[in-house]
Amino acid sequence: MSAEAPYANLTPDLVLDAVGACGLWPDGRLLALNSYENRVWQVGIEDAAPVIAKFYRPGRWSDAAIGEEHAFARELAGDELPVVAPLAFDGRTLHEHGGYRYALYPRRGGRAPSLESAAQLEWLGRLIARLHVVGSRMPFRHRERIDRATLIERPAQAALASPLLPPHLADAYRDAMRRLDDAVATRVDVVGPVRQLRLHGDCHPGNLLWTDAGPHFVDLDDARTGPAVQDLWMLAHDDGAMAALLEGYASMRDFDPAELALVPALRAMRQVHHAGWIAERWADPAFPAAFPFAAEPRWWEQHVTDLQGLADALV
Repeated sequence: MSAEAPYANLTPDLVLDAVGACGLWPDGRLLALNSYENRVWQVGIEDAAPVIAKFYRPGRWSDAAIGEEHAFARELAGDELPVVAPLAFDGRTLHEHGGYRYALYPRRGGRAPSLESAAQLEWLGRLIARLHVVGSRMPFRHRERIDRATLIERPAQAALASPLLPPHLADAYRDAMRRLDDAVATRVDVVGPVRQLRLHGDCHPGNLLWTDAGPHFVDLDDARTGPAVQDLWMLAHDDGAMAALLEGYASMRDFDPAELALVPALRAMRQVHHAGWIAERWADPAFPAAFPFAAEPRWWEQHVTDLQGLADALV
């Protein structure tokens, strides 16, 4: 396999063989699910419920980092949190077949949460607080952190190295990134030290599914170390929504209100990271198909303008 086409050899037959290697009996039914970073399939099983097969992007995570993701999910599930955790076969959750690392999960359906509902937001706040109670027990040792090196410096380097960034915008992009990085650093310094813990890391509405029994978490692929507010702000579309989340959260765990001042910095870092992620992955055929706008100079012009605006807002 190559870095340009990391999934070129991941054929349907290989997916079925990998599931069979865990001792299951695929019935031949395959459904590709929406995923860009990894490749995820729903696989039918003879006389049993389907499973979800997640094939990790080669070279992205170490085995140790994936192991921490799996251990965290299973720890959460062991504490009766509604988290979709990987299945173990012969005591292992991470497997290898045909040069690909993969894990199998039970299929869990659901619908998107209603982020206009104060009751549902309070429920989510309680659930995230329970996740953080578990997350605070011990540190990650092999997974990334919510920091400028990971979410600003590295994606900015990827964007600058990419042919997607029009050459005439390179200097403007560098200037915007310098200003934004300085502004984020200043905001973090002003807020001061806040407690760091194991997080879901990518707690947006697409990674929460709601059923008649309530919400459950999916996809801890971006589990990281960072401040508690990282798992809250993407669910809060305004101050009222954040207040509802925090009302539920505070009923289960203390929250440091100083962390709220980090939200503009976290939002800015996510925006930088998103553009750099697209640039870094552009050679993967899935990315031009999913993000065709990134090939347009006007998108990068707007991105540079947005970065300058984010830097202004943080000052």
